[in-house]
Amino acid sequence: MVAIITIDGPSGAGKSTVARKLALILGYDYVDSGALYRIVALKAIQQKIDENNEEELISICKDIDVSFLIENEKCRILYKGEDISDSIRLPEISMVASRISARKVVRDHLTELQREMGKKGQIILEGRDAGTVVFPEAPVKFFLEASVEERSKRRFKELKLKGINVNLDQVTKDIIKRDSNDRSRCYAPLVPAPDAVIIDSSQMTVEEVVSRMIEIIQSKKYERGSSEWIKVK
Repeated sequence: MVAIITIDGPSGAGKSTVARKLALILGYDYVDSGALYRIVALKAIQQKIDENNEEELISICKDIDVSFLIENEKCRILYKGEDISDSIRLPEISMVASRISARKVVRDHLTELQREMGKKGQIILEGRDAGTVVFPEAPVKFFLEASVEERSKRRFKELKLKGINVNLDQVTKDIIKRDSNDRSRCYAPLVPAPDAVIIDSSQMTVEEVVSRMIEIIQSKKYERGSSEWIKVK
C-alpha cells in the first residue's frame, strides 16, 4: 500500500519542523509544497516577471528541479543544485508566493509536480492543500494550527535566527494578511480535509506534537489491518 502522510496548516503553525522530525523517525521522504510556490516567487522576482504574466509563471513551474535534504532535522532546499533554503524564506518572498499561489494555473502545475514526487509513496507532504487537493486519498492527514500570537512569535524567532531584521508587529501583520489570502482564495483555500486530524500546537512542544502524530499513525495502521505500509524506526 502506498504510504502518504499530509500535514496542512497556516503559516507559522510548525508544519515544517514537525514534518521533518516525523520524516526522520519514519524514514520517509519529505516534501515542502510551500517551498515550491516560494521558488516560483523567487524566480519571478529575480527574472523581473510580472505576477500577472501567467505564461511566464507556468514556464518557471515547468522548469522546477528541486531536492529536499534533511540534515539534523534541518532542511536544505536545493534548486538545480543551488541552496536556496534561506532566500525563499524572506518576508517579501512569502507575500509574493501567497499571491501567486492563488492562481489556478500555478496551483495546477505544482499539484501535478507534487503528485509525481509522491508516486513512489513513503512520503510526508506538508503545505496548505496537501490533504484536500494534492492527495485527498492519503490514508493519514493532519491539520496543524496555532494562535496568531504564537505563530507570530515563532516566525519572528525563526527570522531573527537567520539574521533577518524584522519586528514582531510587522511579522504579525504579515501572518494575518497571509492567513486572509490563503483562506479566501477561490481555488484550493486553506481548510482542513474532512478526515484530517486537527492538532492545536499553541501550547505543545514539537516533541509532543510528533508523539501525538505517531500515536494517530499507528492507530490508522491497525484500523486498516496492515503492518506493511508504515513502520516506525
